[in-house]
Amino acid sequence: MALPPAGVDLSRSLCAAVIKSTFRPHLHLPLLSAAPALLAAVLDYLSPVPSAALAFFRAVPPPHPLDASLALLRLLAPHPRHHPAARALLRDLSLRHPLSSPLLLPSLLADGDPRVPSWLLHVLSQSARPDDAVRVFDQMRARGIAPDAHACTALLTALARARMTATARRVFDEMARGRVAMNTHVYNAMLHVCLKAGDAARAEALMTRMDAAGVPLDQFSFNTIIALYCRKGMRYEAMCVRERMDKEGIQADTVTWNSLIHGLCKDNRVKEAAQLFTEMIAAQVPPDNVTYTTLIDGYCRAGDIGEAVKLREEMEVRGMIPGVATYNVILRKLCEDGNMKEVNQLLNEMDERKVKADHVTCNTLINAYCKRGDMASACKVKRKMMESGLQLNQFTYKALVHGFCKAKELDKAKESLFEMVDAGFSPNYSVFSWLVDGFCKKNNADEVLLIPDELMRRGLPPDKAVYRSLIRRLCRKGLVDQAQKAFDQMQGKGLVGDSLVYATLAYAYMTGGKPVAASNTLDDMAKNQLHITPQIYNCLCTSYADEKETLNLLWVRAIERGLISKSVYKLLHQARLESTKPAVETRGYAPALRPDYLEATLDT
Repeated sequence: MALPPAGVDLSRSLCAAVIKSTFRPHLHLPLLSAAPALLAAVLDYLSPVPSAALAFFRAVPPPHPLDASLALLRLLAPHPRHHPAARALLRDLSLRHPLSSPLLLPSLLADGDPRVPSWLLHVLSQSARPDDAVRVFDQMRARGIAPDAHACTALLTALARARMTATARRVFDEMARGRVAMNTHVYNAMLHVCLKAGDAARAEALMTRMDAAGVPLDQFSFNTIIALYCRKGMRYEAMCVRERMDKEGIQADTVTWNSLIHGLCKDNRVKEAAQLFTEMIAAQVPPDNVTYTTLIDGYCRAGDIGEAVKLREEMEVRGMIPGVATYNVILRKLCEDGNMKEVNQLLNEMDERKVKADHVTCNTLINAYCKRGDMASACKVKRKMMESGLQLNQFTYKALVHGFCKAKELDKAKESLFEMVDAGFSPNYSVFSWLVDGFCKKNNADEVLLIPDELMRRGLPPDKAVYRSLIRRLCRKGLVDQAQKAFDQMQGKGLVGDSLVYATLAYAYMTGGKPVAASNTLDDMAKNQLHITPQIYNCLCTSYADEKETLNLLWVRAIERGLISKSVYKLLHQARLESTKPAVETRGYAPALRPDYLEATLDT
């Protein structure tokens, strides 16, 4: 196409062509390609006619210059009918241009109009990009621009999904301090954050703020608070909120009743849950699959499989087809009771109804077969699981290791351990305990010492947690010499023993009648400036609860060397007080933490 005569404004010419419908892409595109800024200039001229501007922009093949895209966004922002197109354009921009771009975010915030930045905030939140969304929010706040309530709700919801609780709290507080219109939806999103975090106190504070600000609670607000209370075992508080719903004329729906029923079943109060279910029906609130599955699970956990089966039949009479979750809870109970014939019948029924097994189904079956020593069936389920595309998880591998150890097939148990590591999972204390016990039963404890090297050959670097677990279990079995060999191996690989390793070895030497070795171990612990913490104290009290005399001797020797932290002194004092009380469940010691919890604490 020939260029227009000199002195003619190209942008005006193209604008006229668009308005007169004489714009021809195949003729005019070379002009736009030769002058990239021309597209934005034409859009500025077309601002009084947004429909024509949008059609013109779409007629130009992408990629579009950033300045032209931003010009179109500003042009469409005042026109609600074009907002969907503007949001779609913004979504595309957020994918093609990083927020670190010196043009994108500053340009969107330049004129102080909150609409486009709010759309960007919403787009990023819905695109599972909470970090980017928070960055936009912070930039808006820095410039005094208040995002709209819809964008704020989306941001808080995204942070709740990402479990970014601390960030959500900060963002919400800044929203409250800013000029954000804090409506019910914004508060509901923050209540959802509290639900995910299990923070009942903050949820109660939010309710109080809503009441004080005159922001009404809706059905979602009440349901969220009730679900939180039920998860925390706060049944009375949940029922009080339920009563307030009635007083405010908000009808409890299926979600409300399901939360209350689940809370009671969780606390093994299935009879009360069943009574609540009767009230739900009387209130003409229709139960759903979740309602029935929750009650069926409650009856199964209470050992009443007959009532669970009746409920499943009632569920089907109401026209609801049991899903995999419903089958799983019944399968779990049948497996626990060893009714494998009925298990197979239920599995056949699932096949007939085209209900696909999931991870829970397969792991339940594998665990049941492993406990029975039927490793052939367990491996068969494992193969089917893999063939169907289900990935084995940590529970699967642990069940297989335990099963093979119980069946005295230790080579296969080790192979399952190695597969577990290859899959990216870290074996815990229990896994190594089963292996140590298995080799000890075969009088081959030295074989255990080869496991760390075999793990290294498979690409796993030397791991303190592996050695710690082996040392603890060997000591528990009274094999302190093998435990010392494992400790020597550990140090030979450049790994430093921690407080739990030293304390466990010292205790094992005391139990084995080797006081000198125990003293030397505690001396080494002091040289390394290690101390017995409350976690280690509780762990040893749990592991050796029946051997108070030796434990007390260990504490005395540790105190002599200054190995006891101040917080442990308090626990020792509490233990002395408790020991004077009759029938003390803790056997004279402070309530103990689970060993697995200790492992996680030490590894962090």
